[in-house]
Amino acid sequence: MSDPVSPYRDERASALAAELRAILGKLKRKLREQGGQNDLTPSQVSVLLRIEKDGPAAVSTLARAEGMRPQSMSAIITSLLEAGLVCGAPDPNDRRQTLMALSRKCQKWLKDGRAARQDWLTTTIQKKLSTHEQQKLASAVELLGRLIED
Repeated sequence: MSDPVSPYRDERASALAAELRAILGKLKRKLREQGGQNDLTPSQVSVLLRIEKDGPAAVSTLARAEGMRPQSMSAIITSLLEAGLVCGAPDPNDRRQTLMALSRKCQKWLKDGRAARQDWLTTTIQKKLSTHEQQKLASAVELLGRLIED
């Protein structure tokens, strides 16, 4: 049975949405801090994560996937090459193209960052929340999962 629609219910949902956005923003910043400091821009991080997810790709393919001009993507890739985070190899299907892939340095950086964030969050949950509160958090995580389901 659904709750009756009321102004209070709408206000409460709006207040919950605002609180949730603020808390998740702070949690995201905390997790970012725990992963190690870096000087990468959001665009550079996005490209690295796309290559990690989709595999090696040409600059033009990355530009399309990220919704930007090839010239802009070239500048991002150049900076990532200079930082040693990506490397290029000829496309076996089209030798005129270069496929950009994550370097071993980048793979280690991503793995270590994720491990640091996981460790911090696990330790923080254990230290700050009782067993009962951890159960409540598990229920809240389940509800959050439902919010993002299609």
